[in-house]
Amino acid sequence: MEASQTEPAGPTPILTRLWHIAAWVGGVALALFVLNLLGIPVASWIHQLFKEIRAVPASAIVGGCILEVLQTGFAALSWLTILRAAFPEAAIPFRTVLATYAVAVALNGFLPANIGTLVMMLMLVTLIAGATFASIFSGFIVQKIPFTVLSVAMYVYLFATVRGALSFELGFVSAHPGWTVVIAVSVVLLIVLLCRIFWRRADKLRDRVKTGGAILGQPRRFTLGVALPCVASFAARLGIVAVFLAAFSIPVTFHTVVSVTAANSVSSSVSVTPGGVGVTQALNVVVLQHLTTTSNATAYSVAQQLVISAFDVLFGIVLVCWVFGWTGGKELVKKSYADAGVKRRELQEQREARKARRGRRWSLRHGRD
Repeated sequence: MEASQTEPAGPTPILTRLWHIAAWVGGVALALFVLNLLGIPVASWIHQLFKEIRAVPASAIVGGCILEVLQTGFAALSWLTILRAAFPEAAIPFRTVLATYAVAVALNGFLPANIGTLVMMLMLVTLIAGATFASIFSGFIVQKIPFTVLSVAMYVYLFATVRGALSFELGFVSAHPGWTVVIAVSVVLLIVLLCRIFWRRADKLRDRVKTGGAILGQPRRFTLGVALPCVASFAARLGIVAVFLAAFSIPVTFHTVVSVTAANSVSSSVSVTPGGVGVTQALNVVVLQHLTTTSNATAYSVAQQLVISAFDVLFGIVLVCWVFGWTGGKELVKKSYADAGVKRRELQEQREARKARRGRRWSLRHGRD
């Protein structure tokens, strides 16, 4: 895929933009009408959305949306630092990175398998001169380092303190409570071991990730420009959970906020449904079973997921229109989404080929034995 400049084309005249938006709204309304005639309950979903929104205090909705903007913005800032270190000659504005990351967040809210992240990476390949998928993907791995450390810490806390969570996700371990401590200690030791290996082999790792991991060669810049924004983004995520828990009169404590956030992360990781729908609600009920009723825990979980997902879509559309213009943004996202499907199949084929090669090597070794 050929890379182009980071700066979008000039702005579309305001009347043309308004006409395009009006045409888009009319087209969506017609599509909803047709889908309902075909028996697809889109209208019911929208009705449920507004029903859940009405049940949440306006202050919670506003607070949650503000925190979601901060969560998205800080994560995009960490991406900006990685990209500017990787491509120092390219002019990469923050609003471009913010818009592409917002698209990923919006798509991941209702598409399975995190395809939104793949769309974002392909958008960045298109927008940044000299970028390749390999370099952007290595940047993605680097950006995930702080989030992975924080998430693993949350998982250990969740499974060590909420016995029902182990029953829901890891039934065997739940049946052997003594193993809980062993697993927690093992995970901590594994993290320490991985950190030591990472530190010793930092040069080799930087060589492997090449351009996208250039920021790893600048520890201070990585700490200030990647790690700290990721921590701030993570804190905003915790804040969203706290705001919605309070809106449903569920005690807001360190335990509840961290446990629910970890449960949401686990459900989105293990589920193939869009946004982890269903799994998220079930695991939230397990975590909150001693603090509130099942119906209230479910209502909280559904309301938070619907409100934040709807806001992510709206926020993504607004940013794409502002940064790239309606026509340019629509074509960019459409093309990147199509390319994401192709790239996902390519990656799947590569994984299957590697498994086949490993299988052949194993067969040859054991055949000789």
